[in-house]
Amino acid sequence: MLSDEEFSAIAEKYMDSIFRLALNYMRSRSEAEDITQNVLIKLYRTEKKFQSGDHLRYWLVRVTVNECKRALVSPWRKMESIEQLREGFVFPEEGRRELFDAVMALPKKYRVPIYLYYYEDYSTEEIGRILKVPSATVRTHLRRGRQQLKDSLGGDENV
Repeated sequence: MLSDEEFSAIAEKYMDSIFRLALNYMRSRSEAEDITQNVLIKLYRTEKKFQSGDHLRYWLVRVTVNECKRALVSPWRKMESIEQLREGFVFPEEGRRELFDAVMALPKKYRVPIYLYYYEDYSTEEIGRILKVPSATVRTHLRRGRQQLKDSLGGDENV
């Protein structure tokens, strides 16, 4: 079991990443906050010995994905509209708001791999292990997600 100091340091370092992954998965701020709390509680209670920082990070992402999947089947699930979700964020440029809207409008099977690949810097093989799908499927979802973003953002070649 982690000491209070170790847990606090880990929670502070990874809380934002857990929240963002849950938000991308669930598209609901309140559910993402609940999932973040559940993941951190599981971390606090775990007896698991982590071999490295990467092992800990992988475990946190895997637990977050599992918590999101569990929440998706909940009969109490409430999804916020993109407009409601966007209200809580400050965007430095208008283009960022447009990109956020486009990414959040993607189906989950494209949105989550795009987040993990571009924001969390996971490889397609790692994403495949996290999501329990073949890495070829991850590459396909990334390609299709990028194409949908390109189409929705007006065909900009830089997407």
